[in-house]
Amino acid sequence: MGIDAYEVGVETDMGSGLPGVNIVGLPDMAIKESKDRIRAAIKNSGFSFPSKKITINLAPADIRKEGAWLDLPIALSILCSEGLIEPSAVTDMVFCGELSLDGKLKPMKGVLPIAMSIRTMGKNKLLLPHENSKEAATVNDISVYGLNSLKETVDFLNRKIEISPREPIEYYEFKKNVRHRMDFSDVKGQEHVKRGLEVAASGGHNVLLIGPPGSGKSMLAKRLVTVLSEMTLTESLETSKIHSVAGLISPNKCLITARPFRSPHHTISYAALVGGGTNPAPGEISLAHNGVLFLDELPEFKRDALEVLRQPLEEGRITISRISDTLTYPCKFMLVAAMNPCPCGYFTDPKRQCRCTPFQIQRYLSKISGPLLDRIDIHIEVPRLNLETITEKRRGESSESIRKRVDSARAIQKDRYKNDGILFNAHLESKELERYCLFDKESEELLKLAILELGISARAYDKILRISRTIADLEGSATIEAHHVSEAISYRSLDRNLWG
Repeated sequence: MGIDAYEVGVETDMGSGLPGVNIVGLPDMAIKESKDRIRAAIKNSGFSFPSKKITINLAPADIRKEGAWLDLPIALSILCSEGLIEPSAVTDMVFCGELSLDGKLKPMKGVLPIAMSIRTMGKNKLLLPHENSKEAATVNDISVYGLNSLKETVDFLNRKIEISPREPIEYYEFKKNVRHRMDFSDVKGQEHVKRGLEVAASGGHNVLLIGPPGSGKSMLAKRLVTVLSEMTLTESLETSKIHSVAGLISPNKCLITARPFRSPHHTISYAALVGGGTNPAPGEISLAHNGVLFLDELPEFKRDALEVLRQPLEEGRITISRISDTLTYPCKFMLVAAMNPCPCGYFTDPKRQCRCTPFQIQRYLSKISGPLLDRIDIHIEVPRLNLETITEKRRGESSESIRKRVDSARAIQKDRYKNDGILFNAHLESKELERYCLFDKESEELLKLAILELGISARAYDKILRISRTIADLEGSATIEAHHVSEAISYRSLDRNLWG
């Protein structure tokens, strides 16, 4: 249910009457159809299917069950009722798996949340398809048995064969294989944009990149994950649970150890972006949990899709309400958006002439609402590169060296906010801003001048304080100085130019 698993007890009663199988307890269509699949699997595994009136109850009866993962426990319950398996053999075990007609066990999705929750059920053994055993073995303190067929499962429960539990897989075994194909050293020029992204990564700030086509906005955004801090085990498990429920974890890679980067197309619907459907599934914002959500060509997205981002950006979670269920998925992500400054893209390009009218430009920019723009701290203009920069052979600074500075700044924030429930400077509210953003006299005068001369709004003022705090943390400074404020003001270009 969402990304959390709950226990389902399978009960079977053999009675007199016309032979048949009746499944009760709010099963969906996949479970209702399973009786014919289970009948064939039992017969093809060498067992006889009882010619009796069989009633199967799925408890608790008030929660809807869906999917074919109940095939194995239903089949085992029928065999237990026939005396082919001792009931005592299954008392401390949890079973899940889909059966094929020949009795083979087929892999399923959502295994990691099940493995993480069986300890709360008072059980310590999990039997499931062999293909899913590696994913489940990432959870410590439980015994995971990977099985290939119904016949093998029955023989194991009857102690006719010995099967050893899967060896636990430590987190570092996955973590050591994390490699990024892309690096910031691949990007020529755009040093001020790299610096802006470094500040954003350090303070958890959302970013908007503005520039003409071909200036490298997408290239820069895709490399942001390479400078973010490495995932902790808790973050990895949270992200992996979401991907497991969505069926996006491969058998060879059972934990998400690299921060996700999601880049949906601008034609995406709001339901696919935030999650939903008849049976609510996680959307792109949840799949980007603990990573980066990149929205290229921001004004081209549908207005309703952009507006539903406002609450998740503030709260870090999304609640999806449907007739069948109300589910909450986590979605703490960094938003990185890219856009052209006008419909043709050349409004700010000194080399190309813009052919858009002022009305067209204003209408194009107004597709992004003020409340959404309010949640984006940093605005960076990305200019077109000149010929000398494109043809130079010198490589830029590597992602690894940038990440060291980001890690240092994040460590300062973690220590500063350890008693406030805050992770990054981007999450500071008004009270925390007054407490933690300490200015010297020169920086205060600069802020006043910016408000008077540049027309900085109250909304932009708070953003500048947060960005200034992050820039100071990158330098290890407890006090915000004038050059920190000056750099922070430069990252609010939309307040001064386009939207101003």
